[in-house]
Amino acid sequence: MSDRSDRLVQLRFLERVQLQDLQRTRDWIAAEERHLAVEATRLPAPPPPDWLIEHGIGTGRPPVRVHVGGCWDTRTRCKPASADLARRALAEGVEACTHCRPDTALGVLD
Repeated sequence: MSDRSDRLVQLRFLERVQLQDLQRTRDWIAAEERHLAVEATRLPAPPPPDWLIEHGIGTGRPPVRVHVGGCWDTRTRCKPASADLARRALAEGVEACTHCRPDTALGVLD
């Protein structure tokens, strides 16, 4: 073969590789568009409750701490509470979280 025909073979090979790369990129774009479409249909997460009461472990699970709804130090044993219920819990001696200070936010101080 001549140098010209070798070069043409190389260019045809390069073209095939680039077309495969282009198709792979198009596939990635299509997958990302599908992912974004699914994400767009999901509902946003509900806002956190205003107040939380953390319960202990075991039988009866008594309340152990009161938190402001967005507190970072909450555990999985928290339940939403109204402001009145949170105030009542604090008045009954349930500990206020030392990080979010619900007693200050509710105006209930010792």
